[in-house]
Amino acid sequence: MARPTEDGISHPSARQSYPEDRFDRVRHTGRVGAHRVTARPRYIWQYLIAGLLGFALLTTVGILAVQNFGGSGKLPLTSPGDSSSSAAPTVEAELDPEATIAILNGTQTENLAAALDQIVTAEQWGTIQFSGSAATTDVAISAVFYSDPDDAAAAAGLAEKLGGVSTYTSAEYESYGVRLVVLLGADYTGPGLEEAAQITEGNADNASDAEAETDADGAAADPEINPVTGFEINPTTGLDIDPATGWDIDPSTGFPIDPATGLPTDPVNIPPVDQGTGDAAVQ
Repeated sequence: MARPTEDGISHPSARQSYPEDRFDRVRHTGRVGAHRVTARPRYIWQYLIAGLLGFALLTTVGILAVQNFGGSGKLPLTSPGDSSSSAAPTVEAELDPEATIAILNGTQTENLAAALDQIVTAEQWGTIQFSGSAATTDVAISAVFYSDPDDAAAAAGLAEKLGGVSTYTSAEYESYGVRLVVLLGADYTGPGLEEAAQITEGNADNASDAEAETDADGAAADPEINPVTGFEINPTTGLDIDPATGWDIDPSTGFPIDPATGLPTDPVNIPPVDQGTGDAAVQ
């Protein structure tokens, strides 16, 4: 209800009542005024630097781990020494027929070095100076070694012909006096395996023939002896053999039988001895 004032204008009463609306039913809290969160600036470069540092750290750890695990594998050598071996850099493979070669068989496959010797010589992959057994027969990895870096291409070329074996630089085999050293290990699958088996089989056949000949010679070396005369008996004729001439002795005359004439002969003109009694035979 408005009341008049001194200026003659009616103003509404401060306690004028109004109908209740939805704002009169708002729950009262202790908060007064608006509360806003001040936005903090986001610096993207901070996240970028942190990501780069994390990537660098993980990469470094990974490289160190690979080096540690990779360095644990060592190529078996024929004998201990002070020399060091390292993987050769990638070079263009080029065979050198003049390259001197030593072949060492570090496997239990017999005659493998000899078989590969024949193949390398026939194919002119190099000049063989030595082929034989290595110090051990339990070598695991096949490889071509060289000590002069200038021989890297020749080593790679020969390694390709041998089935793609590895190549390494090493001073351990300098005592062989060759440019390339082929070490054959258990993983070798290159040329020469079939030829080695053939050589081994041929050697076995030759050994059997030699053994048979030895048995025959042994039977001849242990002849039958006549217990009466003490002379050796010819197993073919059954006659005693004259120790002076090697001819059969005629039992009727006691003289050795000349194989040229088939007649008893007295080479020293001494009366013959009777084979039965030992007395001089009657002329």
